[in-house]
Amino acid sequence: MNFIDTAAVEISSGKGGRGHISFRHEKSVANGGPDGGNGGKGGNVIVVADPQLATLMDFRYKRNYHAEDGNPGEKYKCTGRSGNDLVIKLPLGTVIHDTTSDKILADLDTPGKEIIIARGGRGGRGNAEFMTPTNQAPRNAEPGEPAEELSIVLELKILADVGIVGFPNAGKSTLISVISAAKPKIADYPFTTLIPNLGMVRLADSKSYTVADIPGLIEGAHEGRGLGIQFLRHIERTRVLVFMLDAANEDIKKDYKVLCNELKKYSPEMLKKPQIVCISKIDTVLEEDRKNWKRMKFGGQSPFPISAAIGENIEELKWKIWEVLKGEKKN
Repeated sequence: MNFIDTAAVEISSGKGGRGHISFRHEKSVANGGPDGGNGGKGGNVIVVADPQLATLMDFRYKRNYHAEDGNPGEKYKCTGRSGNDLVIKLPLGTVIHDTTSDKILADLDTPGKEIIIARGGRGGRGNAEFMTPTNQAPRNAEPGEPAEELSIVLELKILADVGIVGFPNAGKSTLISVISAAKPKIADYPFTTLIPNLGMVRLADSKSYTVADIPGLIEGAHEGRGLGIQFLRHIERTRVLVFMLDAANEDIKKDYKVLCNELKKYSPEMLKKPQIVCISKIDTVLEEDRKNWKRMKFGGQSPFPISAAIGENIEELKWKIWEVLKGEKKN
């Protein structure tokens, strides 16, 4: 499956049907008056959050979406049929922007959420509506209201409780593969992860939370370097950040500062989230290095050493994340 998280499309509601002009001519009806009916209402454009969808790929190939127009009014004061609504299913977490005003039209942050983003035009009145004591035979009717036309941008922001951030090849994908059922591509070279990965972590007593792993960040990511900047939007709405620092790197304190700086430049709100700082791949270093970590502080807290490869401290990390999530929820 190709992962696409942005798309620009054109939408329009249905226009209202035109009012009808007609008069009754039956022999049995004396002085038959106007009987033109009203036009039907145009269809709305409705967006719906569908948890079964995970990409905006379809919207890269089809760019124009139109609800049905209302039908014209008919004789015998019959109202025209209303146009059918157009229902567009979008992945959960999709944000819809109006490209003209940059206003957010909808944020599909809960499953099944429905929002009308373009309303159909009202049907025009038929000539029967214009009859008055002084005008018994009106020969005018209204056109239907025009459609609402919008240029919009769809932006998918994955909804997860926890976001995993780190440099390329820091062990993020390996971690999500051992704490959840997610199966990301894993290899011993940078930028193996090219798309966000989402996994569900299940604990005892039916406790669970979702974790998102994004492509690795590098210094200058906020300016567009590397791949991570394209996907930082996917951890904007996470409640907790897990930093992955590679134990084999010479200066993990510097690594942490660079990551924090990139997140801050993308959005200062990022660093207001609770953090858990992990030192990964501890099975690859000497015991002396482990002793040095005990004296270090990252954002005022001690690091959490782990090895996803051999499972060291992994279960403890899963519960640590749960405790932080639980505390954050209370706040």
